[in-house]
Formats: sequence, C-alpha cells, structure tokens
Amino acid sequence: MFAPDISRVGYTNTGRIYAIICPQQGVCSTNYGCMNVEVSVTGQRGWVDEDTKQLAADMTVEGKIWFSPSGLQDAAIWGLWDAFQNSGLPFPATKADSIKVSTHKPGNPDQPVFPLRSGQTTRFTSPDFAIHKDVAWAVANIDVEIGPIKTTNDALVDDFNQLIMDFFNLASGNMLLPSNVLSWNVWLDEPGLVVTKEWQEHAEKWRDSIDQEHEHGPGTIARYADGTPFDPAEELIDEKIEELAQWIYDHL
Repeated sequence: MFAPDISRVGYTNTGRIYAIICPQQGVCSTNYGCMNVEVSVTGQRGWVDEDTKQLAADMTVEGKIWFSPSGLQDAAIWGLWDAFQNSGLPFPATKADSIKVSTHKPGNPDQPVFPLRSGQTTRFTSPDFAIHKDVAWAVANIDVEIGPIKTTNDALVDDFNQLIMDFFNLASGNMLLPSNVLSWNVWLDEPGLVVTKEWQEHAEKWRDSIDQEHEHGPGTIARYADGTPFDPAEELIDEKIEELAQWIYDHL
C-alpha cells in the first residue's frame, strides 16, 4: 500500500490550510522496473482548529502512474526504455508523461472538488489493524470517485496507457477503475511547527521522484478487512504481462 509519513497538511497560525501533500507508492520488479503511483493535489482550501482537533478541507487531485527503470534490470529491459525515449512520444516513462487519472466528488462527475472532513468514514467499519486512536492526534476521512484517464491526443500512447491501467487495476483490486469510490481514513500526528528548510526538502523530494528506500520505510501490504492479504491471481498477472510484451513487440 502507500508508503507512510509522506502526507502532510500545512496551515498558518490562524488555521488556514495552504498545502496538502498526498501519498505515493511504488512497486519494483527485477524484470520490469518500477511502477509509481501518486495522488497529486492540484488545489486545496480549508482550515485546522488545534483546540478542538477538527479540520475541514476541499481538494482537487489527479492520479498519476508512470514507470521508471530500476538498477536491477537486464539489457533487454533497458532496450525498452530506449524505445520509449527514441519514439519521441509521451509514453509514461517519466512523471511528466505519466498516465493521468481524473477524479471527482462521488456521484457528481462534473464536480472535481471533494471534501476532507474530521472523523472516520461512515462508508464502512474500519478493521482493528486500521485504527490508530492510541497514537493519532486526530482523524479525518476522504471519499473520491475515479474518473477516466486523460487522453494524450496520440492514439498509440493512449492505447498503451489503457493496457497499463488494465494491468494496474488487475494488480491493485481495481483501485483506479472508473466509477470506483475510494474511501480512507487519514490518521494525523500531533501538529508541530514548520521548519521551512525541512518542509521544502520533503515536498521537493516527493514532488520529483519516489524512493522505495526512503527513511520512513515501505508501505504495508494490501489486506482485506478480515486481515487476509490481497493477492491477485498470478496467472492473470502473467497473461497481462504477456499482452503488454506483445504490444511492445508489435508497435515499438
């Protein structure tokens, strides 16, 4: 799942929210490189009340998915990245050319703004392993509906990006499938004063790249509410990888 301790809410002395940093995750394969997923905040407004431990914010976000080559890859995989770069087309080999997934308020595709509100979500009852009342200062929740991926105006790239999205959704339990509603609780640490240099370095680090070995450690495994690990069928993953490989062979 998403790596911990990336997300932050920045606010002024009067409580006005001026920045929200959302999470990333990365999955690396010895054979295929890394798939990076980021929730990019494109707008925010709201407030935090430290006395009551309440907060409310409105947000707009965009999902981004892209690949990056890992240091473990063999020559054949490096050839794939060369083909991406030499094509001159915006394949998702960098964050700048990432697959961009639209989002909106649940049930209202014309409203890209959705709320972050105090308290746990009422859409489901959180399992014990996802409740952190003993260490959290406060909790808030988010509901957001997934929209379609944004086109690049290049049919070849759009076709490839759809294959990647199909693969990602197969491996993630349809996390970014259009019309899916994502709901999660955000458990907040006790507030602290902003150290400008540290905040800037943190924001720049996660804005420009994702590092699987960052100081906060990797994310937890995906689990069902009963604690059973989510494990997509290996044969389906293999079939999708073969489909991707054939597409690359036919087109690049």
